[in-house]
Amino acid sequence: MEEIVTELRQPGGKRSNRRLRAAGKLPAVLYGHKQETVSLALQADALANAVRHGVRLIRLTGAVRENAFIKELQRDTWGKQILHVDLTRVSAHERVQAVVALALRGEAPGVKEGGAVVQHIHSLEIECDVDKLPEVLYVSVKDLGLNQQIAVGDIALPEGAATTVEPAAVVVECRPAIEREVEPSAEEAARAEVEPEVIRRKKKEEEESEE
Repeated sequence: MEEIVTELRQPGGKRSNRRLRAAGKLPAVLYGHKQETVSLALQADALANAVRHGVRLIRLTGAVRENAFIKELQRDTWGKQILHVDLTRVSAHERVQAVVALALRGEAPGVKEGGAVVQHIHSLEIECDVDKLPEVLYVSVKDLGLNQQIAVGDIALPEGAATTVEPAAVVVECRPAIEREVEPSAEEAARAEVEPEVIRRKKKEEEESEE
């Protein structure tokens, strides 16, 4: 579990939050379990590193010492910089809902048969015990042949986990690759432009000779 050092902060407006971020920290709030909401400042680098690796469960140290779940991230307009974090308190076996990324693993035999692997679903919302929440759900395609599919119901979820997504929903498939139309080379294109003119000139000469 990723550890992130916290500091208490006074709730402020945009200006104070900008100063906080300029100092390498992020404004955050911690709530849940019918306890008071606490305004915190987190280490920006540590939080960004956790999010980058798909970590949702973190251990808060420093001013606050407890486990927390990253509930929501507020980002800038371009979706790159994290501006604010919402955290909820969690206990060891508390059930949580979270969106987990789906990553393909292995090489599909169908590719050698002339197919192309197409992934339709890239993340899955699941509910499970917080201590069993995976950072990523891996989907093996090592047995995926041409014209075959892998559905949500085929994915191995953590023990006791569930999802509301239809089991028949297609996650990934291997379908025949679409042949691209080969564009003519510059030389062929130039020849194509010249040949019709040559044909027209020849035809005109033949008509004049007949007259």
